[in-house]
Amino acid sequence: MSTFDRLSRNLRLFARFGVVGASGVLVNLAVVVMLKKFGPDVDDLIAGIPLTDFNIRWYHVFSTVAFLVACLWNFQLNRKWTFNSSGHAGWWAEFRPFFSVGLIAQCLGLGLLTLLMHTGSPLALPTDLLDDSTGWRTRLYWGQLIVICATTPLSFVLNKVWTFSAVRGHAAASPAPVREPEDALR
Repeated sequence: MSTFDRLSRNLRLFARFGVVGASGVLVNLAVVVMLKKFGPDVDDLIAGIPLTDFNIRWYHVFSTVAFLVACLWNFQLNRKWTFNSSGHAGWWAEFRPFFSVGLIAQCLGLGLLTLLMHTGSPLALPTDLLDDSTGWRTRLYWGQLIVICATTPLSFVLNKVWTFSAVRGHAAASPAPVREPEDALR
């Protein structure tokens, strides 16, 4: 395969990954909206992290629940449509690395979300503009969207290189059944 063909194929895969990701963004944000609407205040403290000055807040929980739901959604669509790998390996064999990649991205995303939501952070979203008065002015929604956009390229690369191609490569590396030449059967 030529470099141009490989590049074209990767761009098509990235476009499909983007379409799946866009649907996952909608799923993710729908879960966050629902949890924010029916759950406790996003800035309320849940627990302190021992031996640190850091805390776990409800927006961390909301983001993580949304990640879990969107992770399952995205995995199914990527497995079936983007990477067409459903016939190459078992569901759990592919989900474990996909979830691991997502978990890495989620951990990085939680750090970024904390920086965006914490009013003392240099990256804090402006509370005068995003005052939580309407959906479009909700800091958590914008923070979650920024996190998704920031972690998507890393997620694509790791999933392409490791999750889907590695599992297919493992299945392809299995020894083929030994067949006797036709002449030896006569």
